[in-house]
Order: sequence, then structure tokens, then C-alpha cells
Amino acid sequence: MSASAIARRYAKALVQLGAESNSVEAFNAELARISDTLDSNRNLLALFSNPAYGVDAKKEILRDIAAKLAISPMVGNLLQLLLDRNRIACLPQIAASYAKLADDLSGVVRPVVTSGMPLADQQIADIKGALEKSTGKKVELTVQVDPALIGGVVTKIGDRVFDGSVKTQLNKIQDILQKG
Repeated sequence: MSASAIARRYAKALVQLGAESNSVEAFNAELARISDTLDSNRNLLALFSNPAYGVDAKKEILRDIAAKLAISPMVGNLLQLLLDRNRIACLPQIAASYAKLADDLSGVVRPVVTSGMPLADQQIADIKGALEKSTGKKVELTVQVDPALIGGVVTKIGDRVFDGSVKTQLNKIQDILQKG
């Protein structure tokens, strides 16, 4: 089974448990904290996959980390299960899958808007309003600036891209002129 399929299974199970206890957002934050901790400390992740360390020692280290990061017992149990099954390295993928499932459950979409110049607050509000209207979901907008776009905006929602940049328009004109 692929790592992404494994991650989706664990994430789906945790989302269901979180929905039952009204803890979906709390679990999301906890998974992000523990995933960031493991990402920023590769030695720690290597320790968990090293067979030279005993399982009990690894569990104790994981319990200490969970306590310091204020991880709930439910997410702590997931971490222990991942450690028991040698799947702790899948945690970043599980956290990403969980975040997507949690957003789907709560009706949130997280588009990324890239523009050629910094956008004014009113422009951002207008874009956010238009996206909320078109998607029917709550929008958590991320705005980026890429001077290579020259002007206009590129909006990415999941795997869909809406490209209204001047750079793309110029490329289209160039293609038309070259093809005659």
C-alpha cells in the first residue's frame, strides 16, 4: 500500500474521531505541531526509525514530546500506534491529509492567489468575496507576490488553476502570432 493511501486511512479515522468529540480543529493543530517538530529535527525522526533503540525507549521519548507539545490523548495514541507499526515517518503526510479532510468537513477552501504586485486590502477582500461566492465555502486566502507575472493574478484552488496573469496573456498572443 502506498504511503499516501496509508496517510489517508489514518487521517480519515482521526477526523471521524475528532468529529465525534468536536475536536477536529484541535487535532489539526496538534498534528501540525508534532509534524513540524519532526520535520525541523531530522535526528529525532531518524531515532524513531533506528532499530538500535528499543521500542520502550522510543515510546518514552514520544510521550515526553507529546507532553511538551500539549498533545491530546487521542492524538498521542495515534502517535504510539504509528510508532508500533513503524509508520511514524508517514506523520507529515497524515497531517496534510488530515488538514484536507478537516477543511472538507468544515467547508473551508484554502486558495493561493499570486499577483505581480502587492494587492491592496480592498482587492484582497474583493477576491475573497468572489471566491466565497463561486465556491460556496469559507475562504482562507493566501496571497503571494511574484514579479515575473507582470500583472494580473493567478488563483490556485486545490488542483485547479485560474490564470489571469499578463504573462500568460502575452504568451498566448505570442503563440497565436507564431502559428499565423
